[in-house]
Amino acid sequence: MTGVRVAGVGLTPFGEHAGRTGRDLFAEAALAALDDAGVDGDEVEHLNYGNFMGALAERQGHQAPIVTEAAGLRCAGTRYEEACASAGVAVREAVRAVRSGENDVMLAGGMERMTNLSTAEVTESLAVAADELFEVRAGVTFPGAYALMARAYLEEYGGSREDLAHVAVKNHANAVPNEYAQYQREITVEQALDSPAVASPLHLFDACPITDGASALVLVSEEYAEEHDLDAPVAITGTGQGGDRAALQDRADMARTPAAADAAAEAYGDAGVASDDVDVAEVHDCFTIAEVMALEALDFFDPGEGIGAARRGDTTRDGDLPVNLSGGLKAKGHPVGATGGSQIAEMTRLLRGDHPNSDAVPDATVGLTHNAGGTVASAVVHVLEVAE
Repeated sequence: MTGVRVAGVGLTPFGEHAGRTGRDLFAEAALAALDDAGVDGDEVEHLNYGNFMGALAERQGHQAPIVTEAAGLRCAGTRYEEACASAGVAVREAVRAVRSGENDVMLAGGMERMTNLSTAEVTESLAVAADELFEVRAGVTFPGAYALMARAYLEEYGGSREDLAHVAVKNHANAVPNEYAQYQREITVEQALDSPAVASPLHLFDACPITDGASALVLVSEEYAEEHDLDAPVAITGTGQGGDRAALQDRADMARTPAAADAAAEAYGDAGVASDDVDVAEVHDCFTIAEVMALEALDFFDPGEGIGAARRGDTTRDGDLPVNLSGGLKAKGHPVGATGGSQIAEMTRLLRGDHPNSDAVPDATVGLTHNAGGTVASAVVHVLEVAE
């Protein structure tokens, strides 16, 4: 079984891209990744593409051949849909294909176009990732669902809205120098606390924005990287995937995310590392409470300890475990089908030393990315390491 290197990464700026199509956005990211890798598009043997709501936002299904053509590739493509974990699954399956020896060069990533819809239309479109029979018909949306999870967590373990505000403040600060971030501006705890309520206890600054954007990665076998003298020092050494009941009422504990815990355990075992070995992490913070629960599911903190991590400074850029140095979904943005690929692209840049926040982790050799779908009914975790 061969190792897998990240030969190149490509991103569009995250935010509003009025007048552009989804295929155009993905082509921009794909061509940037190929250029970063120094690999010709004709070398790509398969495209793994993540997208969630294209059929709703652009009335376009069957996107894989369309974006493959837009990127100038001559290979086949496959679209992966796992809600907000779509690109994470696309990357995971590309890693598995390269490891198996089936392919030496793959392009993986994703795209979402969302801002062409109204806020109400986006909320309705995203809601189809919940259980239609037992949640959507009852009026559940994801702000409401994560508010229920937040209330369950605070009731079981304690904590406050101020603790959640510190998560938002941290991630906004991290986004300031990131040229791809949607919100490159700081906020204060007071601003977060005073922002309009969305679904109690969550307020506006507890939620990620509506975002357009695309991500792409060129993944190659170690043998291909060596034969072609590629500068690809970052390897994906661990991958894991977990699942859970889709509907919140079917879960034993709404304050825990076992899908993420299972994905992390598989990824750690695959890479031969433990949570204590991780130097820096990018986690799925679609809402501030999601980051808190992710930190505990990934075994970085004991249950009930994650809520105070940002306030204590444990997860800030100068903390023991910097989390979401990209700005996270909270401030970098969350084009849902692209996010999993974006996290790996950002982590690769951090470990290579060419990210604007790499100076926060100059000696980092092990990074982790955590991508979740729905209310973490799906989760994908990857371990990245500096290989040379």
